Amino acid sequence: MLPIYFAPLQGYTDDVYRRTHHDLVGGVAAYYTPFVRMEAGSIRSKDMRDINPENNVRTPVIPQIIFNSRKEFEYLVNRVEALGYKQMDLNMGCPFPLQAKHGRGVGILANEQVMNDIIEGIKAHSNIKFSVKMRLGWDDNTHALNVVRKLNSVEIEHVTIHPRTGEQQYKGCVDLDSFAALYQVCENPIIYNGDLRTADDIHKIEELFPKISGIMIGRGLLGRPSLAKEYNENREINPLPLLIDIHDALMQEYSRILKGDTQMLNKMHTFWDFSQDLMDRKTYKKIVKSGNMKNYLAAVNAIRIAK
Repeated sequence: MLPIYFAPLQGYTDDVYRRTHHDLVGGVAAYYTPFVRMEAGSIRSKDMRDINPENNVRTPVIPQIIFNSRKEFEYLVNRVEALGYKQMDLNMGCPFPLQAKHGRGVGILANEQVMNDIIEGIKAHSNIKFSVKMRLGWDDNTHALNVVRKLNSVEIEHVTIHPRTGEQQYKGCVDLDSFAALYQVCENPIIYNGDLRTADDIHKIEELFPKISGIMIGRGLLGRPSLAKEYNENREINPLPLLIDIHDALMQEYSRILKGDTQMLNKMHTFWDFSQDLMDRKTYKKIVKSGNMKNYLAAVNAIRIAK
């Protein structure tokens, strides 16, 4: 069985969610944090809270950083290392235009000089185990090929490829032909990420690419939290009871952090974003369109009864 890694998604896989999933479900080899970035010359306080070791004691966590220069790279690596982390993931795949247009995430792939600088930065921090998560490029799928060849000059833990361009966001089909080309030239361990929603989907990728070193899943695990466990144990699990258990645990945890019903409702609405295929459309709409906590809880209770 391949190791399954939980991909980071901004606004979803915070420390509260990671702890809850790990405690109630498991099956995940490591959880990658949403990217840590600089803002106004320092790391955002919310990012520091998310990767604070005290908030991740029980969970196998790997921080991810995003940057557009060697200067930002060095600052972030040093700050994260000071917290005790010896492994970090480098975000070269974020497709958000706000990040990409400033040369971060997928926007860094086309910048050959910065990529050369980052390679030197990786070499300079030989005590850190780096991995890379990337896409094919912003609008040109040849950029990833050039970057993977550069990464062959350094030893890293793995390269995770989501075979879409940044311009695609999450639309259209994954480009398995481009992944196959990268799979052939990558000399570091390679991990597949993208559009995996069932254990059968994972098995198909295994069959196509028998030398991959692991699987990374984001949206598929958010929608079906049991997915990694189903793959590891080779059995199907009804995901709805687990969704309810996770939901209830998150409600309890977030009630200590968030202020008022409005904040709580906005947060809990997003919990269901990737789970609509597991319920009828009417039930899903009742949940996400509920305007107050009473109606929201009533809609969720309908699933609780049906499960």
